[in-house]
Amino acid sequence: MQLYAVVRVRGKTGIKPDIRQAMGYLNLSRANHCVVMPATGPLRGTLQLCKDYVTWGELDSETLSSLIMKRGRLLGNKRITEEYLQSKGHKGFSALAAAVLEGKASLQEAGLKKVFRLNPPKGGYKIVKRPFPKGALGYRGDKINALLRRMI
Repeated sequence: MQLYAVVRVRGKTGIKPDIRQAMGYLNLSRANHCVVMPATGPLRGTLQLCKDYVTWGELDSETLSSLIMKRGRLLGNKRITEEYLQSKGHKGFSALAAAVLEGKASLQEAGLKKVFRLNPPKGGYKIVKRPFPKGALGYRGDKINALLRRMI
């Protein structure tokens, strides 16, 4: 199963109501928030609607594992521990990431929050009003992993 990491790049000001509603469906309320979602047809349509405010691409196992370990939170804003994952039936962070990428588990079933709150990227975005590769917006394929590593 293919997963997309979707990161909101731009803020709230001046967004049209239909795009604001689509951002609500994606649970992206603030800049530098990230969600991980399966790549389906309806998601691709929503991303095309929001392409001027978000960037997205295919997630790999290593990046997903570090995203869960360093930025994943449980309800109550508690950090995730190895013991917690073992109580849910996963051997560790990399095992959970592999299970999620294979479609055998989901992050919500493991008790994680839907949104990962990230730092702004080290070195900054390029231009936040231009599409990738000249700017920071839109589809970037597997290069999303490099961006996420700079933001974790």
